Amino acid sequence: MKIFTLASKKEESVGKGQAPVFDMQKIDPFYNELFKGLRAKIEYKIDMVELRVLAVTSAVAGEGKTLTAINLAANMAATGRKRVLLVDLDLRKASIARMLGMPKGPGLSEYLWGSIPKEEIIRNSTLPGLFIIPGGMTISSPADTLAGDKFRSFLKDLRTQFDLVVLDTPPVIPVPDAVTIAEQVDAFIMLFRLQHTPHHLFRQALEELGERKIMGVVLNGEEKKSDKYYSRYYGKYYKSTHAEGSAR
Repeated sequence: MKIFTLASKKEESVGKGQAPVFDMQKIDPFYNELFKGLRAKIEYKIDMVELRVLAVTSAVAGEGKTLTAINLAANMAATGRKRVLLVDLDLRKASIARMLGMPKGPGLSEYLWGSIPKEEIIRNSTLPGLFIIPGGMTISSPADTLAGDKFRSFLKDLRTQFDLVVLDTPPVIPVPDAVTIAEQVDAFIMLFRLQHTPHHLFRQALEELGERKIMGVVLNGEEKKSDKYYSRYYGKYYKSTHAEGSAR
């Protein structure tokens, strides 16, 4: 099981009503470099085992899984080598649309309940190669809906249309949704937020999903150190990256 580390970063959203905009130049350069490293490790695995559906989840709420899913999907698409679809699978508390300033619906829940065709819920973004499906309206029994034949068929179709499907799922411990879809996804990325996630609940989440399904664990919440620290250990590599980001 791979361990990836991210520095802490607060969730941000764009203005309400705006199109989903992904300007990679405006992301903190250090934070973006961490995601590039995560992308490189995951992309290698994807190409080696032909992984198509990757779920991002956590043991409990508040660990940063949605922000991680968004940035991972954007970084995967930014290479220009893959068509990537980001899906908000948290039908109890969908937040991708809010964070990206997109209309909440129609989304996945409307499609699964049969009110609109699939083509109408797939949104374009300003980043070429990245597409998004928002969660849509809140529904009362998402686990039952995700266990149904329509969702299984939906996910099967997406495998043929996209090189990578990134699912932002609810946390494992509070609700059964992530465990319900475990057999339908190729792998999970787990979030572990330092000084936030109880160890026994994290271990329980791993057991419920099945450790063979876990591609890796992202350690979130480590505070970014000073520029002096990184200049000392990374030398000109950090200075160059930091200067590029500042000049943009």
